[in-house]
Amino acid sequence: MNQPTTNLMQNACTEETNPTSPQAQQDKIRLLIVDDHPIVRFGLATLLGMQDDFDVVATAGTGHEAIALLKTKPIDVILVDLRMPGLSGIQTLQSIGQIAPQARSIVLSSFEYDEEIYAAVRAGARGYLHKEAPPEDIMRAIRLVSCGKLSFPRRIAERLSNKQMTAGLSAREREILELVAKGLTNKEIAASLKISQFTVRTHLTHITTKLEVSHRTEAIVVATQTGLITL
Repeated sequence: MNQPTTNLMQNACTEETNPTSPQAQQDKIRLLIVDDHPIVRFGLATLLGMQDDFDVVATAGTGHEAIALLKTKPIDVILVDLRMPGLSGIQTLQSIGQIAPQARSIVLSSFEYDEEIYAAVRAGARGYLHKEAPPEDIMRAIRLVSCGKLSFPRRIAERLSNKQMTAGLSAREREILELVAKGLTNKEIAASLKISQFTVRTHLTHITTKLEVSHRTEAIVVATQTGLITL
């Protein structure tokens, strides 16, 4: 399912593709790994720490921890999980842009939901990789992004370039989801918006389909984390 490394949007600079070059040996790429799953943090830190041109400066289990670390440690590239409790990945990316604008972020996610990718790019992400991507793809993406390039698998890069991604939720769908998040029932939403309950159910079906979730509760979580709605 995952595309090979050759499907990245742009070619890495010379030093990135050859970590044994003199320039690459002079300066290691300082990394911060942000993920709420300890096993993911440990696995990535172990893998990346074995590379001669990488320096895993720190790991963080939450967005708040990451922001605190960025205030005290110089970081070149940040690997960020999008779906985290508390400060979401999107909010973390936005904060990174304010606190450490020199740092470059790569999103590692288990999902490829269009609105999430759009939100990540808008928040400053320089790359987007699936968590099941081969290790060599992750390492190449880090080297590529560290020298100012972008790193998106071709299937995503083409959709971004050609604007082929779905437009996300409509204004009405966001409005309904916000009311659901406030605890209103379908009947109450229908009365509030002066539409039928059948129309409400239809919109909710479209919402769960677009967000690639199975029920309204999960839709609220995803929409909140990606900035689609605010509570």
